[in-house]
Amino acid sequence: MKISITSWNVNGIRAALKNGLVKTLNKIDADIVCLQEVKADEASLPEEIGNLGYSVFINPAEKRGYSGTLSLSRSTPLSVAKGIGSKKFDSEGRVLALEFQNFWVINTYFPNSQRGLTRLDYKLEYNKNFERWLEDLRKTKPLIICGDFNVAHEEIDIARPKENEMNAGFTVQERKWMTEFLSRGYLDTFRMFNREGGNYTWWSYRFNAREKNIGWRIDYFIVSHELEKNVVSSSILSQFGGSDHAPIIMELAFP
Repeated sequence: MKISITSWNVNGIRAALKNGLVKTLNKIDADIVCLQEVKADEASLPEEIGNLGYSVFINPAEKRGYSGTLSLSRSTPLSVAKGIGSKKFDSEGRVLALEFQNFWVINTYFPNSQRGLTRLDYKLEYNKNFERWLEDLRKTKPLIICGDFNVAHEEIDIARPKENEMNAGFTVQERKWMTEFLSRGYLDTFRMFNREGGNYTWWSYRFNAREKNIGWRIDYFIVSHELEKNVVSSSILSQFGGSDHAPIIMELAFP
């Protein structure tokens, strides 16, 4: 049995629909779709999403038009979890987890440290709380964590590392956390197949950055090590536009 999962920060689902989201998702044809930064809630979710042939699950932010995660699945999950159980962090709709027979799929949208690093401390605290929550969840079954982590882990993951050493998403603190997180038995699946530079998932809208491939790899499929042998492929679908992020996709196989 093979299962494909795609993850995509759409930077506003209504804007993405105008830019061909439905056509793109039909082309990708994944079994599970995880979208971040949807900027919508149940009441404002466009009806086109309900017509895609998936079961629809959403965890919106309390603040309208901000953040939020949305997951689509062709098979009905065994259970659904929203948030990490923290009032401080769950108001922004950053975590949506679906439980299946062999694994959990955790759709996540990490905070951005912001210009001037005004939210760096908040993000680092969020990271620790998220990690603790994962460890409890991992006791039940293996984990697939996907989404926008808002950090380029290594110099190979960013076009201009030296110029960005003090900028949000490439600070020493954020990168250190990512290294420590992976060391706890998690795998960056893209790097299982590709160790080359120049592979990015986000580009600024300014200065024709996407056309010049001046980007960052900040969107990931991470799996707990128990699933390593099940991962068949993990790649970036940079040919699809419609957002400042590219969708990413992973395929797994089970006996």
